[in-house]
Amino acid sequence: MHFTDPGNTIAYRCPLCHTELQQAERYYHCDNNHHFDIAKEGYVNLLPVQHKNSKQPGDNKAMLQQRRQFLQSGAYQPLVDALIAVMHQLQPARLLDSGCGEGYYSRQLQHTVATGTELHAMDISKAAIQLAAKQSTGIKFCVASAKELPYPAASFDAILLVCAPFQHSELQRVLNEQGALVMVSAAPKHLLEFKQDIYQQVKLHSDAIRSIHGFVHQQRQHCAFVLSQLPADSYLSLLNMTPLGWKLTEAQKQSLCNRLTQLQADFYIDVYRKGS
Repeated sequence: MHFTDPGNTIAYRCPLCHTELQQAERYYHCDNNHHFDIAKEGYVNLLPVQHKNSKQPGDNKAMLQQRRQFLQSGAYQPLVDALIAVMHQLQPARLLDSGCGEGYYSRQLQHTVATGTELHAMDISKAAIQLAAKQSTGIKFCVASAKELPYPAASFDAILLVCAPFQHSELQRVLNEQGALVMVSAAPKHLLEFKQDIYQQVKLHSDAIRSIHGFVHQQRQHCAFVLSQLPADSYLSLLNMTPLGWKLTEAQKQSLCNRLTQLQADFYIDVYRKGS
């Protein structure tokens, strides 16, 4: 599937009145006089207070630092390579990384997608977007909710979701008619050794293909690899990236990671197209 570059940059949609936002020097504004400042890092916060479900929604700085430390080690490079191959197949002219976290996958794709591809990334965590925008140029970052994406209808050729929340109606709205949804999720044996140490009875992730209203499943790729001989600190960073880390004390986490010799990484990459 190949998409032709439409030539026009995607404009943000006002989260309050849903009209087009226009960019001034240091802020965005709409015809109804709603203003959104551009932060010094270059991102814009399009998550109004009334749309927040907590004071600081999303991942906090401590969790994000752990995630960045682990991902920048290159331990998940096989997953990155698989995603790059999928994007080369799709060749989107306009791509959204929804729930981008601190921007690791956005940055990896930025250097491999076709020249001229317009790359957007959003997350509900302000701390995540601050980190992401500090490390990247050429990607349009914003703070926003997956429940109300700040983009016009039919804006994107492809949307990437890496273990991120979504609302199917919003994905349908902002994808064009031939749009592709690329979803990364945990396969059955993901982080199995962590679970075996924590639980008496281990429940594996499902291998069922998720049904998403308004989308047709096209293909699945199984991306499995072993993380071995990593420093204990790397295993600890990965553990702290996940809800599994909440179940242990700091001493228990350190003990587990010191004992670990290998860890299974197990992912599915599913591609859906917009349709019924």
